[in-house]
Parts: sequence; C-alpha cells; structure tokens
Amino acid sequence: MINRIDITYKIKDTRAEVKKRNFGSLGLRGKIIKVIVVDSYLIDSSLNNEQIEKAANILTNPILEKNSINSIPIETDFDICIEIGLLPGVTDNVGTTVKETLEDFFRKDFSSEENVYSSQVFFISGKLNSDDIDKIVDSLYNPLIQRAAVMSFDDINREGSLPRFVPKVKLAKKTAVKNISLDITKKELAKIGSEGIENDDGSRRGPLSLDLNEMMAIRDYFKKKKRNPTDVELESLAQTWSEHCQHTIFNDPLDDIKTGIFKKYIKGATEKINTLRQAQGKSFCVSVFVDNSGAIEFDENYLITHKVETHNSPSALDPFGGAITGIVGVNRDTLGFGLGAKPIANVYGFCFADPEDKTVLYRNKSKTEKLLPAKRILQGVIEGVNVGGNSSGIPTPLGFVYFDERYRGKPLVFVGTVGLIPKTINQRNSTQKKISPGDLIVMVGGRVGIDGIHGATFSSEELNVKSQSSSVQIGDPITQKKMSDAIIKEARDRNLYHAITDNGAGGLSSSVGEMAKLSGGCHVYLDRVPLKYLGLDPWQIWISESQERMTLAIPRGKWLAFESLMRRRGVEASVIGEFSNSGKCIVEYNGHRIMDLDIDFFHNGRPKKKQKSSGKYQVSSNKYQIFKNSTNWTQTLIDILKGLNVTSYEFISQQFDHTVQGNAVLPPLHGRGRVNSDATVIKPVYDSQKGVVLSSAIHPELSDNDTYSMASYTIDAAISSAVAVGGNPDYLALLDNFCWSSGDDPKRLYQLKQAAKACYDVAVSFGTPFISGKDSMFNDFKGFDKTGKPIKISVPPTLLISTIGVIDDIKKTVTMDFKNPWDLVYLLGESHDAFDPVKQLALYRSVFAAIQNNYIASAININRGGLAIAVCKSAMAGILGIDIKVDKKILMMEFPSRILISIAPEKKEAFESLLGNNALFLGRVTNNQIIKIRDMTNKVIINLKVEQALEAYKLTLKDY
Repeated sequence: MINRIDITYKIKDTRAEVKKRNFGSLGLRGKIIKVIVVDSYLIDSSLNNEQIEKAANILTNPILEKNSINSIPIETDFDICIEIGLLPGVTDNVGTTVKETLEDFFRKDFSSEENVYSSQVFFISGKLNSDDIDKIVDSLYNPLIQRAAVMSFDDINREGSLPRFVPKVKLAKKTAVKNISLDITKKELAKIGSEGIENDDGSRRGPLSLDLNEMMAIRDYFKKKKRNPTDVELESLAQTWSEHCQHTIFNDPLDDIKTGIFKKYIKGATEKINTLRQAQGKSFCVSVFVDNSGAIEFDENYLITHKVETHNSPSALDPFGGAITGIVGVNRDTLGFGLGAKPIANVYGFCFADPEDKTVLYRNKSKTEKLLPAKRILQGVIEGVNVGGNSSGIPTPLGFVYFDERYRGKPLVFVGTVGLIPKTINQRNSTQKKISPGDLIVMVGGRVGIDGIHGATFSSEELNVKSQSSSVQIGDPITQKKMSDAIIKEARDRNLYHAITDNGAGGLSSSVGEMAKLSGGCHVYLDRVPLKYLGLDPWQIWISESQERMTLAIPRGKWLAFESLMRRRGVEASVIGEFSNSGKCIVEYNGHRIMDLDIDFFHNGRPKKKQKSSGKYQVSSNKYQIFKNSTNWTQTLIDILKGLNVTSYEFISQQFDHTVQGNAVLPPLHGRGRVNSDATVIKPVYDSQKGVVLSSAIHPELSDNDTYSMASYTIDAAISSAVAVGGNPDYLALLDNFCWSSGDDPKRLYQLKQAAKACYDVAVSFGTPFISGKDSMFNDFKGFDKTGKPIKISVPPTLLISTIGVIDDIKKTVTMDFKNPWDLVYLLGESHDAFDPVKQLALYRSVFAAIQNNYIASAININRGGLAIAVCKSAMAGILGIDIKVDKKILMMEFPSRILISIAPEKKEAFESLLGNNALFLGRVTNNQIIKIRDMTNKVIINLKVEQALEAYKLTLKDY
C-alpha cells in the first residue's frame, strides 16, 4: 500500500522566503504573494496505519514541524501547487535514508519491492499566467533526472490529497545476450563504434567511442576465435579502451614522440627527478602513476595520498548529480589506493561561465533540449560537492572558482581527495595489492542500476544531442560513508582482504578487469550481482557505473568474517565470482558464458593511433600585463576587486565544512577580513606536529598567448602559493589535470604538446615530481543557439596544477593577513617577464628559511591582479592599512615568481641579510585602515579605505 506523509514548518520557513525571492528574479517580482514548501515521502510498503502514523511522527520535529498523512498538508488557499520528484531509477538519497530510518525503528527489513520516495512540493499564491508558471517550473527541476507535476487548487481539493505517484522503475524483463556480427562494411563498423549497438526497434544504445581501426581490431580478434562477439564483450571493450580510461591522446605516439607525451614529459619528469633524489637520499615519492592515487612519505609511519579528478560532462547535464558523483568518486580513489587510505581532506576547483550569462543554448536543432542556465550549473555543482563532502565527514579546506565565457557549453569540475595510510598494516606493505587465484571477487556497497550506462565513453566525447541522461549518476555519500568506515577502520586492519579498487568508470567491467591482471584471470557470475530493480540486461549490469561500490579480492577463508562485519555495519557485500590464472576474463549469466576475452587483448589489444600536431611555437610578449596605465588607479583597483576572477568566493568556503575531522591548521579564509587563500595546511596525525600543505593554480587566460607559458606560470603559481604559507620547496609533489578541447584537432594537439613539454622543463628545474594526474580531452559543446543555428563552444586549454607537501612543524606556517601596525612590507622576486626556475627555486628556499626562522609575519604569492591585489588582500585580511611606494608600471602586472611579505621591524637586519637583493622594501603596515599606494615620485595614486576594498571584494558573488 502507498501512503503519503507531508511535513510542513510551523514556524517561518527561510527556504520558502529564498524561493519566493528566486521566483521574483525570474521577472515575477510583485506577482507572487506567498510560497509554502512541503517535504513529502511516499512510502510503498506493508506498514499498517498505526505504523504509518508512527513513521510520520519520527520524521517530524514536533517543535518546528507538523505532518499530515494522505491529506492536504496546508490549510490556506493557494493558486498552484508544483511537486518536484526524481525520475524512476535516479538515486534518491533522502528516500533511502528515510527507508533505513524506518527499518531501524520498526526492526524490519523492507522487501526488494518496498521503498520510500522523496519529493518537495511548492504551494504558491499569486497572479500567475501559464508563461509565469512555466518559468517557475523550469527553475525548479532538471528534466534529465527529475519530474515536475503542476496542480491547481481545484485539482488538489477534488482529490482531497496530493497524488500518490510512485516513480518505480519498470523494465521489461529481457535478459537476452546478443551476438553482434562484425562481418559488415567498414561504414557499418564505424557506425556501431560511433552510435552504439542497434536495438530491436532500430534505435542505438549510445556511443561506444570506438573508431574504425579499433572496431577492425576487434573484428580481427573474433575472426581468429571463429565467432562473433557478444554485446557484453563489445560494450566491455569500449569501456576499457575509451579515452577516459586509457588516456589514448597522452599515451599514443604524437609526431616524433613514439612513447607518447605522458611517458616522455609527465612520467619522464618524475623518473628523472626521482633518480636524482634517490642518489641524494632525498626521495619521498612512494607510489606514482600505478594506483588510484599518488603517494608520498609523510613520516616514518604514514603515507599521504592525493588524487584530483574531473567530472565535466555529467555536470553539464546534471550539475548536482555530476558534482556529487565526482567528489564521492574521488573519495573512492583514496579508499582504493593500496590496501585502502582514509580520506582526510577534499579539494575542489570550478570553471564556469559568468552566472549572469543569459545565453540560451540547445542540444538539439528542434530546441526541445535546453542546456541549463549558467547560474543553475554553478549552484548545482556547488551544492553537489557540498553534500558529497559534508555528508561524508571529510573536510574541504581548499578550492577555487574561475570564470570564462568559454565554459558556458561545458563547465570544468575538479574534485580531489587527500588520504592517510600506514606504511605497513599487520606487517604487510600497505601499497602492495596481491591477488591469488581462488580469491573471491566481492562487490561491496550500493546496488547496480541503469544509472551510469556509458559513463566512460560519454566522457570521451564532446557534449551534444546524443549525450544520454543515463550516463549521469547521483552519488549517495551516506551509503558510501558506512562502506568506507567499515572497510578502512575495521576490515583493512583485520587483513580480511588482499586487494581493493573503486567501481568507477566502466563499473564492474573496469574494476574486475583491472584486478584480474594481478592474478592472471577472473570468472564472474553476473546473475549474483545485487540489483536495484529487475529487468537489467547483462551488458548493463556489467558496465553500469552506479555509485558507492568497491571491488575486493577476499581469501575464501576470510569471507564469512568479512560478510558478517559488513552485515553488522549495514553494508551489502556479495560474492560475484573468483579470480583465476586462466589468462581470460570469463563472465557467465544464468549458466551461459557471455564473455570470454583474453586478458591481454582486453587491456592491451587497442591499436595505437599515430597522432599529428600542427603549430609553431611563438614567445608572446606582455602576456602578464593586465593594466599598463590608468587615469584613476583607485577606481581601477576597485573594478579589479569586483572582477569575477578576483572577487571573494566566501559563499562557497562557508558551505564546505573544513573543520569536521579536527585537522585544520590554516583555513580557507584568512584573517579577520576572511579573504580566500590559494593554499591550506592540515594536520593529519593528531600526535604529530607535522602538517600537509596543499595548493593549486590555474591560468587558462594565458593559453590565448601560448600554452608553454601557461603551463610554466601555472606550476610556478602553485609552488609559490605553497611556499607562501610555509611549504618546503624541496618537499613538494605535483598533480596535473589537463582539460582540453577538440582532442583530435592537430592545432589543439600542438598546444597540448607544448604545455606537456613545459611541465617537464619546469618540474625538473624545480625538482617537483608528478605523482598523479588525469586528463579530459573533449570539453566541447556542439549544439544550437536560440535561432537554431549550429554552434560549437570549446573550453580554453586548461591545466590545473595541484601541490602536496609535508611541513615538519605546523607552528611554522604563515597566513596572508598583516599582523601589526608598523610592520615592514617587502616585495620578493623580480618584476619582469623572464621565467627562470633556477632563480625562483633559490628564492623559494630563502623564503622557506625565513619562515623557519620566524622572520615573516605575513605572506601572499602575487597572482591575479598583480601586486595591487596582493597588497589589498593582506590589508583586507588583517583589517589594517598600508603605506607603500612602488613603480606604477609594475603595480598591476601579473609577473610570476613574486611574494609579498611583512616582517616585524626588529627582524629587518636578519631578514635582509638572508634575502639579499631578492627583497625590495615597499613601505609599512599602518593602523589607519587605509590602503595608500604612492608612485616613485611619492604621489599618492591609490587611496582606498580597507572597508571600501572589502565591500568591493565581497560584492559580486555575495547573493549566491
């Protein structure tokens, strides 16, 4: 029986006020009188009336809320009622939590056919026409994952309650496995590769992202086997060979680089640096490019891991679902490192179009599939990372937001996780995964559904009309948190498994397939995989990327202990097969063999592509200049402070909990003025004074000049940010995340090669090895504008560089805020275009030494907006003034490798002796809370109250 419980506030509901204001911003201001928000739960179960009444009461806070059962939840009149719920098959985190609450309360398990479905209802009073209602509905839901029902006052009164529609998945119980003939023309082969396997009705399943050469290689393999491939085999190969999984552009030959640019430039830099460091006895890298995360040594007992991922394509279609899936997915990359690392910090980075950009775009020519507005994408992505991190109990102390109109078609969503793992666990090397033939294949966590079909191949292509909503998943952080704690806090330290990895891109086909390389084979029984609902085809079960799942290799003798532990912790675990040394990946379904691939072909059979680039390197002049001169320097400074790429994003930092595990040393906002920082420090081990420094940098605006300079500047900016807060430049590692567009365009490939070469040159010069990375190569949108005209929007070549390092003493860290009036202010580094990593490294070592000697009171690396903005940020953070003299030609230049610092007057002699010619005295901190900047003639060119600067800095995004 289906019962409906509706819960409303008895007190003022701020959510309703916010919605009323949002609706007004749609051009309806003055038309809307009142909004009431109702939280609703449809309970499809065998609970009797008395139990339903108890259920309503335990879901209601009696002081603040009231409930109603199967009746109209409000007593006042209204004009329209809009209910927003999820489509069938979309993960309902709230509904799942309510179901588990009821199961705990009544001490009974719901059957597979029983469930709870959540929705939200908006009762609106006002004079609204049909167009007004359409605007409101459009602002409330995403049709790719949600449903909207609009009802009038008469509709509701006539029925006597809100409708009891249950969004239950109903799939035809078709479990046939298809044999796909590849004895067809090249044109037909190419069509299968680009559009997917044909369904019975003539439609296509969705892109396999396999080109003709890859399809021909598959055809030839099965010719030797003297049979056709099954759809399971073809779909599995597509996931494994996808650009997303194999990073084909980075790994395949490019021009004369036969090994590919990853091995030559990224991995090559690390190998050269580590060889030198090992000879010097100074190597700190432990695991690079071989596991789900990279790892460096923290101390004699622990390792620190780090991984940064992107989730761009899904976030364009469903910002909330794409972002939450991204953050919980990279959490699982941490769980999947070695024998399992504990997530101790999250990081983020968002590249958006201006949220006020009103450009209307469509995915199809008939203009029925509208791309979400820029503001909606921003808000959804931020909410997704918020819910994913906060609900998982993982602090988020570092992030950034960057704006450019070219991210309108597809945003970039970077998410990362830092982990902590002991070096040894019960005398086992924690980084080593060893799987023995006969070990059980165990799937742990969430069940499998149709969400996330073709996620890997979808992420290997541009966003267009063929991009499917089924490619998007919604992560459930609560389910994952239970799984994470049970594995990391208990099962790992009891040696209950041999190996673990994440069910990410490609689902079981990827995780089991990857692990099978360690043993030499696997045998999977697909009908043993727990499903969210009936009716999935075998190929869907095998490649689905439904979230919250890990795959483990468990010795047979430890299965009962593991299963018992998981059951007691409320985590589902299922044996779905066993690892072998057969050299094959074999999959059965209901006694029929549906996949039989050689492991070597499965992973290494993809033919290499010979890529060609086209371009000519040109050194760009004045690439770091944003303002050469101004007639009103004060107003120019105010305008820059308001600019989207300088303005405060405190509204994000406030939402993301950075204190939850009690490891915060330097927070995301510095000083009394609460100014965003580019670096942070955490303390991962409670009884140790050692810390971990994290920073990041991104400068796609420089790609318009040349990508070599862009990459060089970005690495330098990330390192200088870390050094400015106390990081040791000789104990820093890097992570690279390339987000490119048109990855098969020779001109873009040339830009990519130049950026990768810069990564090698600069990393080797600094001695900073790369330990992990990720690339996303087709960040393009192909669609139509409001007139139906075809349009392509490509992101600028974008490289995110992240740093991670170890600080021996967390007391030797520095924030950007000026500390005391009359402190002396210096500019460190040289103000010119020249880029000399050798000089820069010497400078950074001197800064580190000065911080270790307690000479430096405040420090900030000079970034966007140049010296003027750095001065403002330190003054705003400390709520103190400053009076300095500087050559106005360099005031707003964004030259690299410079740091602004302040010191106590008594430290002057020692500081200047250490820094020498690298320190240019500018002036003093003052107590009058005025930012005063003079030119070299001593004329005041900027005179701005700190209060005014803060107002400008926090204005642009304050209402978000």
